[in-house]
Amino acid sequence: MPPKTNPLKLNPLQCKTLVLFQELARHPETSNTLETGEKVLNTLPKPHGNHFHVGDKVMMSKDASGLANPAVWAALERKGLIRSTFPHALTLTLAGQDYDTGMAGILHGSDH
Repeated sequence: MPPKTNPLKLNPLQCKTLVLFQELARHPETSNTLETGEKVLNTLPKPHGNHFHVGDKVMMSKDASGLANPAVWAALERKGLIRSTFPHALTLTLAGQDYDTGMAGILHGSDH
């Protein structure tokens, strides 16, 4: 039986924010890997018009409002997916890296 999508029942904003954190963690330009395998995100993206770039992907700015929302970060931390000091530091746990939100489709290929 395949793993269940969104087993912790994150709300859509929490899922979108976690997808963004997961994508940032995949790129050495935006993250560092700890000995434990957890990822420390060392930069958060800045909007470029109505979108922003994350590695070779693009995400719409409207889908990233959770980046500036301390309640979203607190919920993700409570569920063991991140450790943070909002808005300055974020570590994506192993559980957070592997979590299936079912929303990876909000990231699009970039044409520039």
